[in-house]
Amino acid sequence: MPSSPASTPRTRTKRRPDSHPAVGLRVVLADPKAHLFSVTLTVAEPQALQKVSLPVWIPGSYLVREFSGHLQGLAARQGRQDISANIRQLDKCSWEISCQPGQALVLTYEVYANDPSVRTASLNSTRGFFNSTSLCLRVEGQEQQAHGLELVAGKASADWSVATGLTPQQTDSSGFGHYLAANYDELVDCPVEMGNFWSGSFKACGVPHRFVVAGAAPTFDGDQLLADAKKICETQIRFWHGSKKPPFKHYLFMLHAVDDGYGGLEHRNSTALICGRRDLPRRGESKTPEGYLTLRGLISHEYFHTWNVKRLRPAEFTHYDYGQENYTQMLWFFEGFTSYYDDLLLRRAGLLDNAGYLKLLNKTINQVEQTPGRRVQSVAEASFDAWVKYYRQDENTPNSTVSYYTKGALVALCFDLSLRSADAVTAATLDQVMRALWQRCQAGPMRETDFAAELETASGRRFDAELGDWVHGRAELPVRELLEQHGVAVLQDPAQLAQRLGLRVSEAGGVVIKTVLHGGAAQQAGFAAGDEWLGVEPVQAIHAVKAVKRSSATTATAGWRLNKLDDLLLYCSPGDKLTALVSRDKRLLRLNMTLPEATTTWRLSAKNSALVDRWLEPAHQQPVA
Repeated sequence: MPSSPASTPRTRTKRRPDSHPAVGLRVVLADPKAHLFSVTLTVAEPQALQKVSLPVWIPGSYLVREFSGHLQGLAARQGRQDISANIRQLDKCSWEISCQPGQALVLTYEVYANDPSVRTASLNSTRGFFNSTSLCLRVEGQEQQAHGLELVAGKASADWSVATGLTPQQTDSSGFGHYLAANYDELVDCPVEMGNFWSGSFKACGVPHRFVVAGAAPTFDGDQLLADAKKICETQIRFWHGSKKPPFKHYLFMLHAVDDGYGGLEHRNSTALICGRRDLPRRGESKTPEGYLTLRGLISHEYFHTWNVKRLRPAEFTHYDYGQENYTQMLWFFEGFTSYYDDLLLRRAGLLDNAGYLKLLNKTINQVEQTPGRRVQSVAEASFDAWVKYYRQDENTPNSTVSYYTKGALVALCFDLSLRSADAVTAATLDQVMRALWQRCQAGPMRETDFAAELETASGRRFDAELGDWVHGRAELPVRELLEQHGVAVLQDPAQLAQRLGLRVSEAGGVVIKTVLHGGAAQQAGFAAGDEWLGVEPVQAIHAVKAVKRSSATTATAGWRLNKLDDLLLYCSPGDKLTALVSRDKRLLRLNMTLPEATTTWRLSAKNSALVDRWLEPAHQQPVA
């Protein structure tokens, strides 16, 4: 049942803490106003030259983030002896300590934490949060040993509570105290939320789930959030396991509501989410906020990752290397297929109707169609290059790469609809393939060859050509043909002006060019990212009719100021020539172009409801082990 902050469920345990963990960490909320955590690391049996390091990235977010940049004041001791002079820094994120074997090594340091994202750590006067990849040094040679974590509240946070997926050993009524992780991987895969958050709980298929929300407005409707999350979780558990239990004993959602933000990061039995405060459901509101529809999709996406990437995962992620990039060509499967199922399972949970689902799918299709980079890079290449492209986007990103999320979702759609037979009541489905992969790979590492093998088993034919074209190639996907075969009509709507011009712009205080898309009219005219489009001078044709001969000339009319891009349509019609007045590096430029004729985007509509229902309604699910 849901609860308010005043009646937040408290963690209580009768278990005693492991008094001799091989590695122990003590995290103190030392100075929230200065955003400082204080950390003490105790190594019971150090090596003579003990190496420690802090990860440079966090699994699930494929970018080297250099967490060690916020570590300061590293000191060491053994017994009463200060051996800080024996610390030698080896590189940007690792250190070596000369010490006496057989005597406990104690390291102390501070970590500056002021990043409110789901990927790092944050501490201020109202809230604390951390991923252990940002705080907890890794002890080389003892990564597989048990790790104890003690959480200690400071004076300023004495009335706070704790939420984490870690196993409690001995905690007080607020959740501060001792926790235990089986190894370093488990420690860093269980983030910690602290503060005066709202908390509620429910059971999905008999498994306890908890939802904590920090920063919500007073109108937040926690009952609605819990009811919808329960539907999502039960639908996904049944998708993977039928009537059997999922591979976790409890699950935790940690949601941080902010003025403006969106994102999530998956973990083995929890997820960290961030959303706009306005996106939460509100008491007394009959209409669901548009942002809440998106938030439910985020909840569905991160929860699906519990199976698809945290357990069933790329073979390259069998053992994480926290010190450098971990490359794989399969993010199109683990992120893209999850992006396909997040909205589809909302539909099956009864949180979307067919029209609502097709609207979301429509958005994904148009995003891919409006990305010229799909002709430059395959989704397999995009997966491999995530470290330098997807997570390091610039003004040329849409021209040079494609999202393995969006195009990966369309690849999943194409495999699903190709497996299904529009003429048969019973047919192979991608659902079957996903559950078969779970069994085949024993909920562990998988390769593309495993996926190919299960496609063949489900369908009775090989999919080598499709894998080559859709995953490793740059050809257009057969989305339209497959949708039409399954009862979906593909209609055409007028495109927005920015798409017609080949631009992406910002309109906060003026029209500023963010991206110039390859092959568009704007690129041909000479626009560049960073330009401010100040105004336009239409060029009109003047026809002089003489006795024998007709001549034509052109003249520029008075210029017009642009406040928004759509103002352009007040002064020019399709096919008109115009001169764009542009500011670039404080210089005024005149760029000549022709306003393109109207273009179109896709609009999906259910044409044959029976065929659409057969695809979107949940099929009979065979339980898997």
